[in-house]
Amino acid sequence: MKTAEPKERQPSYEELLAENAALKQQLAELQTLVVALSARVRELQDQLAKNSSNSSKPPSSDSFAKKTTSLRPKSDKPSGGQKGHQGKTLEMVAEPDEMITHPLLQCQGCGACLAEEAVLNYDKRQVFELPPLQLVVSEHQAEIKRCHECGCLNQAGFPEEVRAKTQYGPRLKGLAQYLQHYQLLPLKRTQETFADLFGHQLSQASLVNASEACYHGLERVEAGIKQGIIASEVIHVDETGLYAQGKRKWLQVASSQELTFYAAHAKRGKEALDDIDILPAYQGTAVHDAYASYNGYPCRHSLCNAHLLRELKFLSERHEQAWAKNMAELLQEVKATVEQQAGAVLAAVTGAEFKVRYEAIVSAGLAAQPPPVQAPPGKRGRVKQSLAKNLLDRLAKRDDEVLAFMADPKVPFDNNLAERDIRMMKVQQKISGSFRGEGARYFCRIRGYISTLRKQGMNVLEALESVFRGKPVMPELDS
Repeated sequence: MKTAEPKERQPSYEELLAENAALKQQLAELQTLVVALSARVRELQDQLAKNSSNSSKPPSSDSFAKKTTSLRPKSDKPSGGQKGHQGKTLEMVAEPDEMITHPLLQCQGCGACLAEEAVLNYDKRQVFELPPLQLVVSEHQAEIKRCHECGCLNQAGFPEEVRAKTQYGPRLKGLAQYLQHYQLLPLKRTQETFADLFGHQLSQASLVNASEACYHGLERVEAGIKQGIIASEVIHVDETGLYAQGKRKWLQVASSQELTFYAAHAKRGKEALDDIDILPAYQGTAVHDAYASYNGYPCRHSLCNAHLLRELKFLSERHEQAWAKNMAELLQEVKATVEQQAGAVLAAVTGAEFKVRYEAIVSAGLAAQPPPVQAPPGKRGRVKQSLAKNLLDRLAKRDDEVLAFMADPKVPFDNNLAERDIRMMKVQQKISGSFRGEGARYFCRIRGYISTLRKQGMNVLEALESVFRGKPVMPELDS
């Protein structure tokens, strides 16, 4: 006889309620996770969609698989020299350094001897060539004489720059600095260049010692450049990463149209800017990106519109934000109008009209944004805003800084000057890698001097030679 199987126990009402509550809690947690993961996916997709044309990423980070387009409109002019452009060609000189005569000894018609015939004229051609490249060794001899009156043994003095038994001269050391800090050759390639050109192998220690001497010789010049920048009406500031002694550091640049100052610092933000001590003392207009550390200084500020145009392009193309396209077109229209004024201030009516259109685009953009996401229960802090909302807030709060170029013709549209000045650091790091020893400090001071000379159209090689002669060429400091 079969025994009856015991009936399965049914959960009580209270147990069902507890299970239901647990499932609801789990569902809420899963929904929160889905929202967070979806936001993270969108963020990663946005990062993949960014390139040098729609963000601040450098061109070197662009994928080869995707061609980027420049924000600069295509010119309708053909490539090459334009109509009316004055071309240049190699011209003959009146007094050549050397003349080589090619005699005519025989008639090309009948073969008669022409050796004794008078020369009627010359057909001239000139070859421009370098002289043989070689080191010249100059021996300095200081006379030693004994006084016939008192018997004292006397010796003549040597020039100030001749201090050792054997040494390199100022022109050679100036060329070494030119190759290292302007042409950005690493130490080994600088050695190879001297060996190939002059048949002489310099040691790396000699090159480093020359850089150290140049660095100290430019101390007063750098101080003058720094004060000249502080006195400028408009300056450009920016920063970028560098590696020195295997550690991550930051290169800070402050520059004007005539002057360039570099400094390397372990930090990026306010601590570095305070230590460098340009912005704390500056009273003019500083052009920069929207990096927050610049905002706390008492000078006037102007935001780089090239950065804004790239951000607006990303939002227009990636997120289909119509207001972003309208804002980009407005900024470019204002720029074109300012350029047509050729340095004059825009009429008040025109500026007011642009400002009204600007504010209307910002208002339309804010109205088009979805309502803010509520923070999950128990989560503290602010909810992360979208890229569009962040940019709209910046445009709304800092409108005068965005349009500073419209109000003051001395203020440029973008911060391209600082970006050009800072680009050479990235090139140097790609070629030579991390700085060793005090290399970063040497590079900043010497490169700042070279950049200043170039901006002012001065001869860099002659100026670097003058540093080793103890009388460095001083650039114009009143910008």
